[in-house]
Order: sequence, then structure tokens, then C-alpha cells
Amino acid sequence: MKKTGLALGGGAVLGAAHIGVLKALTELDIPISMVSGTSIGAFIAALYAFGKSWQEIRDIAFSLDWFDLSGLVLSQFGLLSNKKFGRIVTEVLGHKNIEDASVPLSIVATDIGTGKKVVFTKGDVALAVMASSCIPGIFRPVEHSGLLFVDGMLMENVPVSPLVESGAESVICVDLLACHIFQKPENIIGLLLNAFYSAITNTTAIQVESVDLCICPDLTGFNLIDVGQVGDLLDAGYRSALPSLKLWAEREQ
Repeated sequence: MKKTGLALGGGAVLGAAHIGVLKALTELDIPISMVSGTSIGAFIAALYAFGKSWQEIRDIAFSLDWFDLSGLVLSQFGLLSNKKFGRIVTEVLGHKNIEDASVPLSIVATDIGTGKKVVFTKGDVALAVMASSCIPGIFRPVEHSGLLFVDGMLMENVPVSPLVESGAESVICVDLLACHIFQKPENIIGLLLNAFYSAITNTTAIQVESVDLCICPDLTGFNLIDVGQVGDLLDAGYRSALPSLKLWAEREQ
């Protein structure tokens, strides 16, 4: 059996579609040898790598207030804190290091001081998730070891390369933005998200060209912020992933 890697991309609340992909993988009994994640994809990937089922991840997603606009603060570097992502990871998994995961895990972030990509493959998993999901201008950067980390989307929004470098023989990725139509923003959070994600879509298309299967759920009609969409996003991810994964699995046999 080939070593198959799964790359989960960023896309704010659209990340709930990843859970539908995990549901399809589980139903089809497709084994994943390694997983990588960027931004919200890092959050989902971390829970999955430490053995959480898609149902458990779904329940966590339903309980998560992803963008609490009531918590707006003025900071030198950002409007909100994303410590809640790290706190939830710690509450669910305990104090764990990435290398403790049952499925090998890579998390992509950006060192904003140098503009370089950072791939976390060891160390505190909660800190890595916070760093990877720290959308610039919205969340305050994560400071660690004298460095400032922000969202990995600036470098590789669908993190295929860490899987290839780790020896994956087949790569499945989930691109949340490939079939997403951006909507008029209603606040500064929506404006910043639209600006960043619309700027990286072309780069992402180039980065995923070599994968064996790219799942691109049709997320037209969904926005990047509304947490009330989580259930529908999960269903959209599942409907897109199931037939694609079935065909892929047949080819791999």
C-alpha cells in the first residue's frame, strides 16, 4: 500500500468542509500515512493526527466561536487573539508535542520577521496550531523563541511540499478556495480575509499541480466568517470528497 499524505488548506470558517472530507475517508476506509495543515487546516489536521474521529472534530467545530468580534482589541500587531485555538487543542489533546501524534504531522507557518516558511514537525502542537492560524492583521502574531509567527497561508496555503519531503508516495489535498466565490465583506475581518485569500489563490493552484487528487469543494454561497454555516460546509466537503475519493481508491488498487 502506498504511503498516502493528506494536506488540509486554509480558508477560515470554510475549514469545516475538511471534516466532511475526513468523514468520506473514514467511510471508504482509506488509510492516511501522514497529514499536514495550514491555518484552519492545521487545527483540523492536529486533531485528526492525534486520533480524533471526524465526529469528535465536528462537535468541536460546532462549539468553537471562530471569530469572536466582541473581543476586538487594539494591539500593535492585530485585532484579536487566537489563543483559543491553542487552548482548545490543549483541552482536547492535553499538553502534547507534534512528534507524539499517531499520524505524522506537519504544520506550516510564516516567520514574519524574515518572510520565510516554517514547517513545524516537533514541539508544542498547540503553539504550532496558533502560529499557523494567526491571520495577519486579524490575530496578534505568536511570539516564540524570539520570532514572530503568522499564518502559513502566506507561504503555502495547501501544504503539499511537507508531505512530499516526508516521503509520501501519493498526495491528497483539499483546496477550500479553488471553487469559492468571494462575497462583499461586512466588516474589517471579512475585508482582510478576502484580501489575503484572493491574493493567494493563483499561487496555490501552482503548488497543488503535482498532487494525485485535489479535492475542491464547491463552496459558492458560503462566506469566510459565519459560524452558522459549519454543518452545511461539512456536508459540502463530504459530497465533494466521496465520489472523488472512490475513483482515486479504485485507481490505487
